[in-house]
Amino acid sequence: MEPVTLFTERLCLSVFTPEDIDETYLACQDPDIQRWVPIPSPYARVDAENFIGRVVPDGWRNDLEYTFAVRPREGGPLLAATSLHHPRSGTWEVGYWTAKEHRGRGYMTETVLGLARWAFTDLRCTRLEWRAEVGNTGSRAVVEKAGFTVESVLRAGLLNKGTLRDAWVGALLPSDLGMPSPLPYLPAKA
Repeated sequence: MEPVTLFTERLCLSVFTPEDIDETYLACQDPDIQRWVPIPSPYARVDAENFIGRVVPDGWRNDLEYTFAVRPREGGPLLAATSLHHPRSGTWEVGYWTAKEHRGRGYMTETVLGLARWAFTDLRCTRLEWRAEVGNTGSRAVVEKAGFTVESVLRAGLLNKGTLRDAWVGALLPSDLGMPSPLPYLPAKA
C-alpha cells in the first residue's frame, strides 16, 4: 500500500521521513520507552536511521506494518509514533510510544481512535488488538480510554529484549465505536 496521511481533530499521522531521524532518536532515549517498547536499548542514532530508512518503508511496501509519525495537525514537533501491524484473519494490532514531554494530553488516545476508524473502514479490520507487558499502566490507560476491553493476561505473550514476558491483551471491535463490521459477529451466550 502507498503511505497515507490521516488527520484527527488535533493531530496529523503521516509516514516518517529522513527529517524525523533526530527527533525519533531523541524521543527513544527515554528510559520508559526503552523499558516498555521492543526497541534496541541502548537506542543509537543508527537505530533511528534503520527504523525510518528501512523498517517503515518495508512495512508499507509489504502491507505488513503501517507506521505513522504523530505531529500536531498544524505542524510542530514529533509527539509520538504508532503502527498497525501483525495482520491476520482481519485482525490488526496497534502499537505506540509517546515522547515523554507530550504525555498526559490525550494525544495517544486520539491517535489510537483515528487509527481504529481507518482500520475498520479502509483495511476492513474486524478486530483491533493491543498487547503490552503486564505493568505498563500508561499504555493500558490509553486503550481503556479509547474503549478497548482488556481481555486477559497471556503468559509469555510478548517478546521484549530477548525475554518472553506476560502480556495484557485487549481488543476494540467496530461495534465499540458504533461502526459496522465487515463480517457478522455472534457473541457467546453466558
